[in-house]
Amino acid sequence: MNAHIDRKIIPRGAIRLEFFVQGSGPSMVLLPSLGRGAEDFEPMATTLQAEGYKVIRPQPRGIGASTSPVPYADLHDCSNDIAAIIEAECGGPAILVGHAFGNRVSRLLATIRPDLVRGVVLVAANVGHAPSPPMVREAIRNSANTTLPDDIRLQALSFAFFAPGNDPTPWLKGWNPQVLAAQRIAGDMTPRTEDYASGRAPILYMQPSHDPLAHAEDAVEYKAALGDRLTVVKIPQSSHAAIAEQPEFIAHEIVSWARKALS
Repeated sequence: MNAHIDRKIIPRGAIRLEFFVQGSGPSMVLLPSLGRGAEDFEPMATTLQAEGYKVIRPQPRGIGASTSPVPYADLHDCSNDIAAIIEAECGGPAILVGHAFGNRVSRLLATIRPDLVRGVVLVAANVGHAPSPPMVREAIRNSANTTLPDDIRLQALSFAFFAPGNDPTPWLKGWNPQVLAAQRIAGDMTPRTEDYASGRAPILYMQPSHDPLAHAEDAVEYKAALGDRLTVVKIPQSSHAAIAEQPEFIAHEIVSWARKALS
């Protein structure tokens, strides 16, 4: 399928927010991982468009044509950028799909602007109340550090992001270390208890089979805390880079859930 993709830019005060739009139907907003951009979702976006969705992929500040004179102050800045895009583009509430760091942006937006959110999909989400372990944070930094030799970066990518047997090489590209650092600070400045519950939105929690951050026991705890509004699906042969490892599986599970839970 050769998708027609519109590139748009909207102002938010002195900030400029770039996003890509394709398809028509109910709106679905895809939010990328720490230090990465909208391009990571290209395979999923094509599938979701074919399934009858309007797919919106924002670029974080500092990636592509999204610019800001100041970095994010906290996670509210990240979520309010997405709120501005939804208000400008959707004409109603959207389904949010947050990958890794994008899950916190989604959860906070569902908390502070429930009028803009139909449901939330969390892919490889660290829903614990503690920050990422230091060893994992170091591996994430090394994965994004283009000054390091490729073999060191591939080792870090394999540890933090890719399941055994999956090729991490494509993720040598696509990183923005400055954006990663700014988003990390924004997340650390916001208590995890604030975005933990995603407001009252229906949630699809997509648990990778191998993930040093999103653990199976966290999924069990999250289900116990949130009850019937949370659906848990395991992603086979995947780790923290799940959308790169299993894009078709994830896209089809999102569609199946949305048609059942949000109809």
